[in-house]
Amino acid sequence: MLQADFLIEHADLIATCAGPPPRRGLAQREISPLHDGIIAAFEGRITYVGDLVGFVDTVTVEKDATRIDARGCCVVPGFVDPHTHVIHAGDRGDELRRRLAGETYAAIAADGGGIIRTVAATRAATEDQLVGAAWPRLDAMLACGTTTCEAKSGYGLDLPSELRQLRAIRRLDEQHAIDIVPTFMGAHEVPIEYRTRRGEYVALVVEEMLPRVAEEGLAEYCDVFCETDVFTPEESIEILEAGRRLGLMPRVHADELAPGYGASVAARVGARSADHLVHVDEHGADALADAGVCATLLPTAAFYLKLGRYAPARMLIDRGVAVALATDINPGAGFSSSMPFAITLACFAMQMTLEEALVAATLNAAWSINRAGDAGSLESGKLMDAVVLKGSLTELIRVNAPAIQMVIKRGKVVFHER
Repeated sequence: MLQADFLIEHADLIATCAGPPPRRGLAQREISPLHDGIIAAFEGRITYVGDLVGFVDTVTVEKDATRIDARGCCVVPGFVDPHTHVIHAGDRGDELRRRLAGETYAAIAADGGGIIRTVAATRAATEDQLVGAAWPRLDAMLACGTTTCEAKSGYGLDLPSELRQLRAIRRLDEQHAIDIVPTFMGAHEVPIEYRTRRGEYVALVVEEMLPRVAEEGLAEYCDVFCETDVFTPEESIEILEAGRRLGLMPRVHADELAPGYGASVAARVGARSADHLVHVDEHGADALADAGVCATLLPTAAFYLKLGRYAPARMLIDRGVAVALATDINPGAGFSSSMPFAITLACFAMQMTLEEALVAATLNAAWSINRAGDAGSLESGKLMDAVVLKGSLTELIRVNAPAIQMVIKRGKVVFHER
């Protein structure tokens, strides 16, 4: 007999999102629904998902088990946020006001704002300060249903500061309820002191930063901002291939601000994910599909940056690219930690169906950070990470309405709406 110390019972709908990842094409709409079902877990992992008859025959419930009555509710997997810059110091809220007044991201960056401004604040912060600043951001993400996320460095741009960010990420992963996947992004921008000798900075990333990060086991991924006026395709490939030789899987910030070669770079290096893709075209999409690269789309970033366009999710899905969603929470353009808001924008600004967006925020997102064995769907053997919604699945896309009743992480209730 299977054991259970945690149960969710009587849910109107359980969107299990069960099945092999990643989902592509029409399969991305399949949420594998279960009506009036039961989810049972023991010691933080799911042991049973099914109907009452099968449950009675196969599961033994501990006397002191936690039982959640989900009548009138919908249950979905805990959200996976596969692209965040949650670890940083400083505040750039004033830049939002400048954008609202008509200034562009590029103009603000040229005036000393943008990433470089956060770099200065982050370099001045201690590891304890970085941990303390990130903790409430993670709490906010958890309250919005995120139970697993990725987190990048990239606001240090020198060896000591990059290591400090990654060590802060490791501490937060150990101490906070959210499971955190670490990414090294020393190639987030060329720091001011290297602007006239950028080749030396690329060499610093390749020859000093990456080996130390790998030596200390501080990251699973290496990410590069492959974009006009940031890192060229050639520089990006050099950095990503150096990371791969040291065991760090590649990811790419691609084609966000202008048409470029980011998607092609991601395909060439076999990246796990190409992110943003606001300006990707059909040729780039086909390259991603052929290489099996996930497209991680960040509609909240496009929204807050006032880009005037969003990634072509419909085109990517129709051409066979697996699509994931993320918040891109960051100090300059990612002002929302809410995966439900990302899902809403995906539906209303990127022409995704609600089912496609849910899979993009769960199973495909988990696959994009190599966590689909533990997260992203409600299946036996996976972590008991779930979100209980009041009402139907469409409650997810009610902006600023209290849709989330409960968040469960590893079989424990970690958020409950008061």
